[in-house]
Order: sequence, then C-alpha cells, then structure tokens
Amino acid sequence: MEKPCVYEIRVEGHLADRWSDWFDGLAIRNQPTGETLIRGQIADQAALFGVLNKIQALHLILISVARVSPPPGGG
Repeated sequence: MEKPCVYEIRVEGHLADRWSDWFDGLAIRNQPTGETLIRGQIADQAALFGVLNKIQALHLILISVARVSPPPGGG
C-alpha cells in the first residue's frame, strides 16, 4: 500500500492562491522565474495523477514533478 509523500510540481506561468482549494489544499507559490510551485502532501499515485489531470485541464505547461520527502516511516 502506498503512503503519502510530499511533492513539488512546477508549471509555467503564475496561478492565483485561490486555486489552492481546487488543488486539494496544496500550497501555490509563484516564483520570480515566471513559474508556479505547487507543493504539498499527496496521498498516493492516484491522487498525484488527479493533480496532474487538473494541471492538464487548465492547459498549464508542466515543467517538473519531484517527490521531496519519503513516505512517513521510511516506506
């Protein structure tokens, strides 16, 4: 069974903070480079693909996806 991990997703352009609710409470931080960092704990791979589908639905350009912390308990 998968365990939650923290992910950082970078997209081109800036998003308003109000999109955080639509992205299931993930933090949205606009970067000076013209990118947006979407960061937070994602429950599992299905939830990650859900977030990526939302990015696609907004026609955002995906730059990167990175897991930045291992699952709790070192799983």
